[in-house]
Amino acid sequence: MKISAMMPSSYLKKEDVPTPALVTIRRFTHENLAQDGQPEEKKWVMHFEEFDRGLVMNPTNLQLAAIAIGSDETDEWVGRQIVLYTDPNVSFAGKLVGGLRLRARRQSKPPVAAPAPSPPLVTAFEDMDDDIPW
Repeated sequence: MKISAMMPSSYLKKEDVPTPALVTIRRFTHENLAQDGQPEEKKWVMHFEEFDRGLVMNPTNLQLAAIAIGSDETDEWVGRQIVLYTDPNVSFAGKLVGGLRLRARRQSKPPVAAPAPSPPLVTAFEDMDDDIPW
């Protein structure tokens, strides 16, 4: 059994999102993440329709979400979709540990319109009248 399975969490971890997931933002809560007997440590948590557990927000993910959604007003984020994915390049205390990140949903490219057909080429002699008036 993996250690991560032995220590259940109330929040999403990188192991919970092995492949990128398109998620819908349901709500935000401000929760105390401190261990029992420790001073209060409040953090914002983003909740999604697709997961039971929320994502503890750090400054990086807040900024990435604002960029992806195009607004720094979190009230405008609820109901919007965003991609949640595991990034192996997340570091903590100087070590690469991997973690969850957010990005904008990839937009499919609009179909490219076919170029308009060129007018037929006219040679210099095609438009000349063969009848000589004199």
